[in-house]
Amino acid sequence: MQVELLVPDAPAPRGPRPATGPANAFAQLVDAAGALLENADRAEAAFAAHRGGLQEMVVERARADIAVQVAATAAQRTAQSLATLLGMQI
Repeated sequence: MQVELLVPDAPAPRGPRPATGPANAFAQLVDAAGALLENADRAEAAFAAHRGGLQEMVVERARADIAVQVAATAAQRTAQSLATLLGMQI
């Protein structure tokens, strides 16, 4: 039996690899909540400048509030899970 090494067509990527797993998912959740907050701020500024509607402003603010609530709940549950793991006796 003879084993031959596989040579890739492209060079190996260099630099830090992006995070994967729950940490990356939580970071994406927080980034999405931040983007929704920015959209809500823009909608409020547009309404204050008489360029946007009241309905748009209220909907964007509600979306942002829900996203922040989901992110806060995820952070709380993550912290609770971590505390449970750290409290286990090995």
